[in-house]
Amino acid sequence: MRFQDYDTADFFDELFQCKSQPRPEFWPLINKIHSLPEGELLRRQQSAQRALFRLGATFNVYGDDQGRERILPFDIIPRIISASDWEFLERGLKQRIEALNRFINDLYHEQKIIQDGIIPRDLIESSQGFLPACQGLNPPGGVWCHITGTDIIRDRDGQFYVLEDNLRCPSGVSYVLENRRVMKSTFPQIFQEMAIQPVDQYPSQLLETLLNLVPEYISDPTVAVLTPGIYNSAYFEHSYLAQQMGIELVEGRDLAVVDGYVQMRTTQGLKRVDVLYRRIDDTFLDPQVFRPDSTLGVSGLMEVYRSGRLAIANAPGTGVADDKVIYAYMPDIVRYYLGEDPILANVPTYLCWRDQDLDYVLKHIDQLVVKAANEAGGYGMLVGPQSTRLEQEEFKDRVRSNPRNYIAQPTLCLSRVPTIIDQQFEGCHVDLRPYVLFGDSIYVQPGGLTRVALKRGSLVVNSSQGGGSKDTWVLC
Repeated sequence: MRFQDYDTADFFDELFQCKSQPRPEFWPLINKIHSLPEGELLRRQQSAQRALFRLGATFNVYGDDQGRERILPFDIIPRIISASDWEFLERGLKQRIEALNRFINDLYHEQKIIQDGIIPRDLIESSQGFLPACQGLNPPGGVWCHITGTDIIRDRDGQFYVLEDNLRCPSGVSYVLENRRVMKSTFPQIFQEMAIQPVDQYPSQLLETLLNLVPEYISDPTVAVLTPGIYNSAYFEHSYLAQQMGIELVEGRDLAVVDGYVQMRTTQGLKRVDVLYRRIDDTFLDPQVFRPDSTLGVSGLMEVYRSGRLAIANAPGTGVADDKVIYAYMPDIVRYYLGEDPILANVPTYLCWRDQDLDYVLKHIDQLVVKAANEAGGYGMLVGPQSTRLEQEEFKDRVRSNPRNYIAQPTLCLSRVPTIIDQQFEGCHVDLRPYVLFGDSIYVQPGGLTRVALKRGSLVVNSSQGGGSKDTWVLC
């Protein structure tokens, strides 16, 4: 396979400047691919996918009548980010996470941003992610968002935009680690020729972030990953990270509040838990405080947390920043708390609760991407240019019935990366989810998860909607 006929078309291509002209720093990869014997690249592609299968890198799709568990499709052509582009992204992410953390802390304390008229009170109080039960909470060190996955896209002009923030239980980092492991065995020489930043320190950085939440007087803390169980879509990741960090993997039924502490049932009896890396949604954490029907959490957990005898990452209540309506205010949030202009731009956003925006969205729905404020995974979304008239009319009814719950954005021309489709190279649209850890300082894992839309012409990269992943190489 060769790139002679690969056409970037009218898109920003991450590897090529124009047809058959790679970006200068990416020549070693292109030369290596061109040096392979006929059929060898496809053989390595198949080998990489088999390796991920053996490693168990799976995900579950809810409501899939063909079987829940799937292997995440993987494409062997990496997405490469230059050192200068990464330096820009890293600065922007650190700024954004700092502002988000201050914003969440303010919402659950003084609410100065509301009093000063930056964000309407009604928008906060009507957000599904805003939890009044979390008001007055003081997480260790004042950090609420310990682990964040921020979705970033690149437009036709090559400019980066933040598409959304994920602060509750961001998933996907296990695929970053496994993709790199497979790629290093598939193209070992390339990693010697090109200066590619490593990603394998993430588990140790994550563990350090979690241990940072423990008071100094606890000499031998117990840290655990709290999972909903084997049927959760990201269970592979929960067990993988627990194993990589050398900590316990627990479900709610393994825990109980005894003598004022959250304790874990073991074969030797009860053992106190000091930190929970929770991978369940806020409202399932404690049936005494949130959903009384929850069987995933632990009764009394929030009282232990409020008393300071347990740390939770991410802190309960962070989901308010995942609300796509609140997202639209991020430029204002950065300026309000940091006194700086945002480094990373938001995608221009129409808020359907505003009459003028609603009127525009209803008239131009065939040109816009319309999203529900609290949905994820590519659900609750209409891509106007790729929708039918019937779908558009149905979505108009949804928006009219609950305008607070919807935003709309222009249909952006997402950047593309060469991808193997039907034994040839095609440009497929990608996004990027870098992972950010907030402990003593803010750490941004180099690269992150590149998700790729494997359906021709699709802009939806989510694995549940037919997307796959690529290894992401950040150059030194």
